[in-house]
Amino acid sequence: MATLLIALLAGLGFIVAYHTYGRWLGSKIFRLSADAICPSERLKDGVDYVPTSKSVVFGHHFTSIAGTGPIVGPAIAIMWGWVPALLWVVLGSIFIGAVHDFGALVVSLRNNGQTVGDIAGRVLNKRVRLLFLFILFMALTVVLAIFGLVIAAVFKQYPAAIFPCVVQIPIAITIGVLLHRKGVGLLLPSLIALAVMYLTVVFGNVRFLAEFNSALAAWPIWTWVVVLLSYSYVASVLPVWTLLQPRDYINSLQLISALGLIVLGLCAAAFMGYTPPGGTTQELTFVAPAFQWHPEGAPMIFPFLFITIACGAISGFHCLVSSGTSSKQLKCELDARFVGYGSMLTEGFLATLVILACGAGLGLGLMKDGALLTGEAAWNAQYASWSAAGSLGAKVGAFVNGSANFLQALGLPAAVAVALMGVLVASFAGTTLDTACRLQRYVVQELAATIGGKVGEAGAQPVAPFALLQNKHGATIFAVVIATAMAAVPPGGAEWTLANAGKGGLILWPLFGATNQLLAGLSFLVITFYLWRRGRAVWFLVIPMVFMLIMPLWAMTH
Repeated sequence: MATLLIALLAGLGFIVAYHTYGRWLGSKIFRLSADAICPSERLKDGVDYVPTSKSVVFGHHFTSIAGTGPIVGPAIAIMWGWVPALLWVVLGSIFIGAVHDFGALVVSLRNNGQTVGDIAGRVLNKRVRLLFLFILFMALTVVLAIFGLVIAAVFKQYPAAIFPCVVQIPIAITIGVLLHRKGVGLLLPSLIALAVMYLTVVFGNVRFLAEFNSALAAWPIWTWVVVLLSYSYVASVLPVWTLLQPRDYINSLQLISALGLIVLGLCAAAFMGYTPPGGTTQELTFVAPAFQWHPEGAPMIFPFLFITIACGAISGFHCLVSSGTSSKQLKCELDARFVGYGSMLTEGFLATLVILACGAGLGLGLMKDGALLTGEAAWNAQYASWSAAGSLGAKVGAFVNGSANFLQALGLPAAVAVALMGVLVASFAGTTLDTACRLQRYVVQELAATIGGKVGEAGAQPVAPFALLQNKHGATIFAVVIATAMAAVPPGGAEWTLANAGKGGLILWPLFGATNQLLAGLSFLVITFYLWRRGRAVWFLVIPMVFMLIMPLWAMTH
């Protein structure tokens, strides 16, 4: 019952924060106005600047910022204890992460939808702008290089998730055309799309589809990297209403409804317990330790807890989504609180459920080497050491198994429950990948304009390469080629083989966590200077800014 109470209190805390702290930020600090003309209206081009309803932008923003971060981060950080992990997620989301995302979105709205890196040049100076853009470029290159590996790993672990994820693409395109070209209302297509997507999960592994799933799951990593980056190129250059917006929106419907199912399953397990196949009824209780300062093989909790759990509490990547794509789509400034502040709180709730699934749900039943383990035995088998629990498969598996137990407590078949959670993880990764590719295109274009002079600007005569990189196709191809080249490099010390191709992103991945959090600190710096120059209060930004500059720098020294 304590597990259910924690979920309900966390959810209530996020709702209260949205209607109190979030409202204060929007009205008193950022002074949002319904009369302000947003960049999507003023610079409307039908490709990147497209006025869009707040529910669709919320779907795009939430699924883009979430990725696998709020899943794999808490799934390993819980080794330091579920209490510190939970406190960082809840308090970090409300007072740091949501403020960061909201602030980056508003600052971009007030600057023609430009990225935070571009704005840094005017708020601070040109050197900072160039440094900021280079950090963004490197961070996004690592994301593009690694996410092909992430998605491939999820598909290999849960093949039943492949067909439902593939079907999302034609459904999204259909929704986009119906909404943008045909002027159809949003409600009915949304309900139909959601129903079809759930049907693909339930029946997506019948005999002939199981063969399809198995064939694609057998693809080598490099094949997945090439296919996914090629898809990302197409998604990046198409108008946002064609694929990016509708896919993210319908994904958000499925993912948020899946979170609702997890909560219902948690309620069922709390009140009635759960009987795993071939086992006895288990009571829902925490099997993870409340505090564990020195897990076997783990780094010290300070500062690494605040680096390990990034997206679930605060992530510098979010400032790219806020200022890169979402700010170009909002049609009313008042929607910024719902999209910027609300999305981060929703992600915080997702991270909370991950902690509960790994810390309590896992104890309801875990199959390990053909044997059914329950209670602390299940926890110890999954979290024997930091290295054993730290692989991508182990972290994803801990969440999928724990949350699938909640769904099975509702009466869902095990295969459907596992497939649904696998789809949830793969969908979050996929939506982040195509958004990251579009964001990288913006960064490349801004870098090319900064270094070589902006095409069309008076007195500017950029040389051919820089002019080409300011074209959306040239910039996107450059981004995809660089990411593919990084992915092609084998991980440190490994041979150049097809089996290792596609894993090159792992070389820089250990640095990404600290770099990502440092980016959040730099983004806070831009937001703080923007408000300070306008005579607004900045006290609520200074402490998070200093904290998010110190923690990643501290981590980089160890």
